[in-house]
Amino acid sequence: MTVGDPRGIGAEVAAKALDRAPPDADIVTIGPPQLLEHLPAVERIEIRIPEVESTAASNPRAPTLAIPAEAAGRVVRESVETAVRLVRSGDVDAIVTGPADKRAMRLAGIDYPGHTEWLAALAGGVDVAMMLVAGGLRVVLVTTHMPLRDVPNAVTVEQLLTTGRLALHALEHWWGIEDPRLAVCALNPHAGDGGLFGTEDEAVLRPAAQELNATGPLPADTVFVRALRGEFDAVLVPYHDVGMTAVKVAGFGSGVNVTLGLPFVRTAPDHGTALDIAGHGTADAGSMREAILLAAELGRLRSGG
Repeated sequence: MTVGDPRGIGAEVAAKALDRAPPDADIVTIGPPQLLEHLPAVERIEIRIPEVESTAASNPRAPTLAIPAEAAGRVVRESVETAVRLVRSGDVDAIVTGPADKRAMRLAGIDYPGHTEWLAALAGGVDVAMMLVAGGLRVVLVTTHMPLRDVPNAVTVEQLLTTGRLALHALEHWWGIEDPRLAVCALNPHAGDGGLFGTEDEAVLRPAAQELNATGPLPADTVFVRALRGEFDAVLVPYHDVGMTAVKVAGFGSGVNVTLGLPFVRTAPDHGTALDIAGHGTADAGSMREAILLAAELGRLRSGG
């Protein structure tokens, strides 16, 4: 587990979450020594930064480091690269990444929109997809961070098929679901209503759904309810906010980000660095706790344990 940006709430939520970590999971923590000393763990891997100031003495429950953004980005870079080496060598079964600030990552030379795309590159340029999990709801994003005006052109049959196949593979091989049930969330209101509100659902989403043996496209105002009632194992969603909103409503503070398509398990909390409250001791650790639990569960399933 990496603690993420040392200026944010990563170390705080890690400390709180590790208090209730799975008793049969051996957790290695990666980050600056000033933060790791507050975390219970079997093993620590230190990412050293010279001449940093820590607030840990005044608030040991919520330590942060007062360092420039570029230095924080370097911590994230070295921590994640170390975690990937460990999981690819078989020394660990899964990784959990703490939240990172995208500007700090960019300053440190990480030229990717976020962890998902960066991890895909570190794994050799594999196709990946972002899944959000909240309780019994799993949503998989067909597109991620882009302006809404660009979404219709980005939601292609090819992209839907690539994302859907990653989802089906993960449901079968990571979660052990023998015959996964996939639904496709519509792009337009009422799934286009026969072309009255857009043609993309009939021209693009429906052919992809049929090839995936999935149900849909189904309107966004019903598909997530049906999934929560157990009708589907996962929902493919065409753009970021429709999926994220469903997850946050279904389980605010407990959602988990899972990267599909990697040759290893990676989970993360579904929140950011929260720099505005870092060091106050008020951060909710529910999402980090669920990320650790899910990483341990998926790691055991993949390793046959």
